[in-house]
Amino acid sequence: MTHASRRARLAAALPEHDTAAVLVNWPVNVRYLTGLTSSNAAVLVTATGQAALATDSRYLETAEAVCEGVEVIEGRDVAGALLGRVPDTARVAVEADHMSVGQFGRLAAAHPGLTPVEGLVEAVRAVKDEGEIAALRRACAITDEAFSLVVERIAPGVTERRVARWLEAAMVELGADKPAFDSIVASGPNGSIPHHSPSDRPIERGDLVTMDFGARYDGYHADMTRTVAVGPPAPWQRDLYDLVRRAQRAGRHAVRPGATADEVDAAARGVIAEAGQAERFGHGLGHGVGLEIHELPFLGPGRTGRLEDRVPITVEPGVYLPGRGGVRIEDTLITRGDGPELLTLTTKELLVL
Repeated sequence: MTHASRRARLAAALPEHDTAAVLVNWPVNVRYLTGLTSSNAAVLVTATGQAALATDSRYLETAEAVCEGVEVIEGRDVAGALLGRVPDTARVAVEADHMSVGQFGRLAAAHPGLTPVEGLVEAVRAVKDEGEIAALRRACAITDEAFSLVVERIAPGVTERRVARWLEAAMVELGADKPAFDSIVASGPNGSIPHHSPSDRPIERGDLVTMDFGARYDGYHADMTRTVAVGPPAPWQRDLYDLVRRAQRAGRHAVRPGATADEVDAAARGVIAEAGQAERFGHGLGHGVGLEIHELPFLGPGRTGRLEDRVPITVEPGVYLPGRGGVRIEDTLITRGDGPELLTLTTKELLVL
């Protein structure tokens, strides 16, 4: 009954928006609510908790098998088929974040009661059930194991691109669906670029190497970053690493139900600011993970909202020095009432290869 309970939580949120139903067409959200993975499906959930799903003949048999408690309708125009079942003037929420202006205009011409709403399903998705957390836990375990296999192979002369391919191959070999996102491997001066694309630059002795990667397992995304030293680190490298490690620890310890998004960010950012490096930490502290690699909530200056229990979140401060390199350390963890549950367990001691 997992999907039914998710639909019930969504239905309970509809009165706040004065809508009788919600039309969901984003594939990730359709999967979340029904269990169906497809490229052409939509689901209509009413405020009373009833649900109907429309899809075309390619997915019909699968939908009928997996979508328990949901009426299944066949059709190519999935949104139109579902809206045809409600009065033209009924107030129906649609996904403002995922429906194009063109599609909204076409549908609203026949159904003037359509109401764009942002983040309606995403807000429900932010709090995970224990089945989702188990999938995330496995994704993170694969990520940890892949790192342990690959880090021993990193040596001078190996390119960033090769390390990225090793990580991705190891995760799939260990049981991942696929990598959760395009892996980042940044060595030496490239480490000052937070989202550097792996290049053919050979790793050199004296480099710091930052690896940001994760496994996807059963649709759920892990996210971890570690920075290692190739050869004995210079004093400035060790000092930079220690600073980021202290900031990351402060951010992790601030994660708890009821904490605001900006105060968790401030816990880590304050450590970096006190060291005079505030301008070298330009991105937010973290983000939710789940069926997408970036989802609600987001941690950063000025971000609103409070963390709830059972929310997976990343904590990933970094300091980046142009022309010299950088350090980022990231974990995925779950908010819990008795303290955060750490899912990525790889050591945060500076590894010297």
